[in-house]
Amino acid sequence: MKMFKTALILLAVGLVGLIGFYFLRIAFRPARYLKFFEWMRDPQAHADWAIHTGERCGDAPFVMPTDGLVGFIWGDSFKIGHRHQGIDIFAGTEAGLTPVYAAYDGYLTREKDWKSSLIIRIPSDPLQPGRQIWTYYTHMADKDGNSFISEAFPPDTHEVFVEAGTLLGYQGDFSGTPNNPVGVHLHFSVVKDDGSGKYLNELDIDNTLDPSPYFGLPLNSKSNTDTVPVCRESAIP
Repeated sequence: MKMFKTALILLAVGLVGLIGFYFLRIAFRPARYLKFFEWMRDPQAHADWAIHTGERCGDAPFVMPTDGLVGFIWGDSFKIGHRHQGIDIFAGTEAGLTPVYAAYDGYLTREKDWKSSLIIRIPSDPLQPGRQIWTYYTHMADKDGNSFISEAFPPDTHEVFVEAGTLLGYQGDFSGTPNNPVGVHLHFSVVKDDGSGKYLNELDIDNTLDPSPYFGLPLNSKSNTDTVPVCRESAIP
């Protein structure tokens, strides 16, 4: 009985410590988060914080797929046990207004039940030739799941070649659950191949790649805590 009580006490202490650590992380968010909230309040006042469609940073292989602030980056954490698998680009507009374009050439798929998502197969990774990767685009629907994806790519579309700069759809606020919207944005990630020609589950960060070298921007939360990623010589501190 005594050992059982001791175990319960240790468990309780561990849980309190874990919760305390999590709330400390919330209290001391990266400086980027403060800029994100400023942007959402008044995007026009911070136009120099935005990336722009079609921009290429230096000799990076990908072009920017949409306009807006890169509000959250690879590895950001919003809850215990979660790490963000890609980047979120917030236009600061209403849903359905800001276009989304392909960042790189590849073969597009839209699964039969996908309302807001597309994935593009890149047969040869420009940073590691011979390795197949995938680029994933989502939240292109309104809060009820009405799609903003281009009519050129209806559900059950497979292996349609698209060039970089092809219109894919428009930023939306669909969360995956009707009438439970997120902020209007594009979520973009670089997804690993499973080795047999299929994409891995994008929801697990271990199945994705750091997008930083693909865009030539500081998009890894481990190394970027205070810089707004922008495509110019000196980033905004």
